[in-house]
Amino acid sequence: MANENFVDFVKICCRTGAGGSGSAHFHRDRLTAKGGPDGGDGGRGGHVILRGNEQMWTLLPLKYMKHVIAKPGGNGGASRKSGADGEDVILDVPLGTIAKDVETGEVMFEIVEDGEEVVLLAGGRGGLGNSNFKSSTHQTPRYAQPGEEGQMEWKILELKVLADVGLVGFPNAGKSTILAAITAAKPKIGAYPFTTLVPNLGIVSYRDNRSFIMADIPGIIENAHQGKGLGHRFLKHIERNSALLFVVPSDSENIGDEYRTLVRELELYNPELMDKPRLLGISKEDLIDEELKSMLLQDIPKGIEHIFFSAVSQVGLTQLKDKLWSLMEG
Repeated sequence: MANENFVDFVKICCRTGAGGSGSAHFHRDRLTAKGGPDGGDGGRGGHVILRGNEQMWTLLPLKYMKHVIAKPGGNGGASRKSGADGEDVILDVPLGTIAKDVETGEVMFEIVEDGEEVVLLAGGRGGLGNSNFKSSTHQTPRYAQPGEEGQMEWKILELKVLADVGLVGFPNAGKSTILAAITAAKPKIGAYPFTTLVPNLGIVSYRDNRSFIMADIPGIIENAHQGKGLGHRFLKHIERNSALLFVVPSDSENIGDEYRTLVRELELYNPELMDKPRLLGISKEDLIDEELKSMLLQDIPKGIEHIFFSAVSQVGLTQLKDKLWSLMEG
């Protein structure tokens, strides 16, 4: 799918419906000239609701929907008939969507399950009819409660990609090539930096009909935690990955230094990312021989689980999937 179709941030104005007014009616029929109060309650105003949809992967449908308006509730009627509730507006969003308040920046909730519905902004409550105000000392209340006004607020919807494994590396490290080699995804691949401008997802088939989701995240550069380069646009997506595969090419100047730079950028952005299980994958193994590989091992930081592989020649990919599966299971 075209890169321009991936939208992970929208700002919308939500206006909920006002509640219906309660009725100040008194019972009348051909046998009753002066009956008691029987006014019904007003219906509540329509809510604005977010609903998780696992078939969606972008907030594109909401990009041009700047104003969302729900319907008002109906007024109460005679014989204690309640007014109809206002029609809700339900917005389908991808899993991993976070709702924020514009004024405070506070995170309200996150949609993580298919079909999950959460009220983004509630409609006004319906007013009570006069039948609710009857008492032993006040038999004929001639008033009813008006409905509550609807609300109007700006909300931010932000998508953080949900995946089992996130690919982390500098631009042109070969992450897109890996994704294309072990999944059916077809990311844009090129021999120049920042080929990948948006996250790409692919399903990795594993043994015994099992599978997991892998995300190719746009490449990191130094000081990305400060917003440099693609900065926060991609770092936020790593927060929702269960495990991380750090990808460093075998032809880099120093594998250890490059790995430590990647780790430092993630730690400065969000220290909690350091708690995620990780694996160091050294790509482009087809470019080196055994003698050079033994020399490169000296650059690898001690205590870090690693694997050499080549997405082009398909060498080590089965072992890579085994290690990633063990990482997630552990």
